[in-house]
Amino acid sequence: MSLGDTPERRQAALRAMAHPVRLRMLSLLTSAPLTAADVARELGLTHANASYHLRNLLAAGLIVQAGEEHIRGGVAKRYRYDADRGRDHEPSLGERGADSQRALFAAVANELVRRTAEADWNVGGSMVDAELWVDPEVWREVRDRIAQAARDLHDAARPPRTPGTVRTSSTIAMFRMAES
Repeated sequence: MSLGDTPERRQAALRAMAHPVRLRMLSLLTSAPLTAADVARELGLTHANASYHLRNLLAAGLIVQAGEEHIRGGVAKRYRYDADRGRDHEPSLGERGADSQRALFAAVANELVRRTAEADWNVGGSMVDAELWVDPEVWREVRDRIAQAARDLHDAARPPRTPGTVRTSSTIAMFRMAES
């Protein structure tokens, strides 16, 4: 993911994403620009809590302001997650960055536990977990196809509870492992 132009900025973004509420917000903001009040309603948070986490995500460069609207005499900012920003492969983050990346994976694992409690196992799903040795070219080709599928899902995302849509969970983690 392209999180900025400095290692510090990338690390700050990874730390921001390592919070479970912020991970949920990023998913929610993929489908449509939302206000803090919208996010609070959807996630069952207070407005102040939603605003706090949105400010953290904005400061880390993970979301963008996508307009304003006048509501009851005030101005509400709309935010969105720009999935296009995460479409490049992340450069090396160094050891501190690797620690932040591991913290993010731990947060994602916890989020998966939460999501599976809400899963509808009657309609099926898919999960693969493997540590494999493959040809480097095969690795690149498969990684790129799966990355494209993830982009397709992001592009197809609609606002929460849009008629004719289904709520889904998609988590993909693929990385080349160090030689041991």
